[in-house]
Amino acid sequence: MSILVLAEHHDGQLAGATAHVVAAAQAIQQDSGGDIDILVVGENVATIAEAAAKLDGVSKVRVADNAVYAHQLAEPVGALLVELVNDYGHILAAASTTAKNIMPRVAALKDVSQISEIVAVDAADTFKRPIYAGNAIATVRSTDVLKVITVRSTGFDAVGTNGNASVETVDTVVENSQSTFIRQELAESDRPELAGAKVVISGGRGMGNGENFKLLDGIADKLGAAIGASRAAVDAGFVPNDMQVGQTGKIVAPELYIAVGISGAIQHLAGMKDSKVIVAINKDEEAPIFQVADYGLVGDLFEILPELESRL
Repeated sequence: MSILVLAEHHDGQLAGATAHVVAAAQAIQQDSGGDIDILVVGENVATIAEAAAKLDGVSKVRVADNAVYAHQLAEPVGALLVELVNDYGHILAAASTTAKNIMPRVAALKDVSQISEIVAVDAADTFKRPIYAGNAIATVRSTDVLKVITVRSTGFDAVGTNGNASVETVDTVVENSQSTFIRQELAESDRPELAGAKVVISGGRGMGNGENFKLLDGIADKLGAAIGASRAAVDAGFVPNDMQVGQTGKIVAPELYIAVGISGAIQHLAGMKDSKVIVAINKDEEAPIFQVADYGLVGDLFEILPELESRL
């Protein structure tokens, strides 16, 4: 059976996470055979489909371009997938907020179990996924005919972009009387997307208040970094929750992760401990963050950050 990948896209651009999901699909393909198809759902998505067709290993890009799919609501996209998945043994998507809204609905409608946030593929029916905030890895085997899977993109290296897949139109248009798009409020930033950034600098409760997060801006600008936060900082109202890194926030694995004023609770570590290099700045030398840090700096962040920025 073939494999279907649901493309992740935002603001007219194919999200980088899709290339990581295709890598997971290739790992499944090695055991099960079949083709890898990508489904692009939305409105005016021709350029997104072209980008998806360039991903290595993809046989075909299927495009459902209609106003009913414009905002990728779970109800119409889920109904569309139910119509299409009979031709597939696996359906994969990135473990993003969009897919977390859609994929459980597909699994329920098909009466199968979802396998969430896999980080490795042992076989076409066997996968590894983190549990207990990433402190243990569970090996899960599914006997369902259709396997509905979300992929933690940090677990797989992205495929290349030298492919030349064919593109075909999906004419299926489903009715949606269950939900209506009202509005969306998006935070605008010139910085890289947090989940895909190569450098991330995050602040915690030790920042004191939201105004002090401006101390991170200069360093982030010089490093080309995204800015994140711990759950404690988000819960305290310092910054919006779309900046949260952690088990209940965004999972990141950048080349460099700088944790400022973050103690290192398990919830936060689950979201960033796969980073290649971790730098911790904290005045408490006993803080748990130092146990996972490659480099640690003990001191007052209000003195260290300006000096660090001046030396970059």
